[in-house]
Amino acid sequence: MQDILTTASAYSAIAINIMALIVIVFGTLEAFAGGLRVMFSGEQGNAMLSTIYVRFGRWLVAGLTFQLAADVIETATTSTADGWYDIGRLAAVAVIRTFLSFFLERDMRAMSEAPAEPAPKP
Repeated sequence: MQDILTTASAYSAIAINIMALIVIVFGTLEAFAGGLRVMFSGEQGNAMLSTIYVRFGRWLVAGLTFQLAADVIETATTSTADGWYDIGRLAAVAVIRTFLSFFLERDMRAMSEAPAEPAPKP
């Protein structure tokens, strides 16, 4: 039974890491495309850049959350000599995700409290 759980956990962790990769790559491509759009549009795009930044941060938080889940599964089912390394990696991902979430929420709050940028005059 333990072998089945270990095998299922290993495949689950791989699948979740693939999901994290897809989420992060998609978010990065979206942010890159949005940044290019702002650069070449010729308009002042501070509000648009803020929106792109916040969306990108959300993608990163989602990806890091998936990676954290995969790391928890791997750490819980792995009994290697490098156990402290695995726990350290898990802690590092958790800390990065926590700080990213904190600063993203702070920026979103600041954006919602800031007055709307006036529309450019033709």
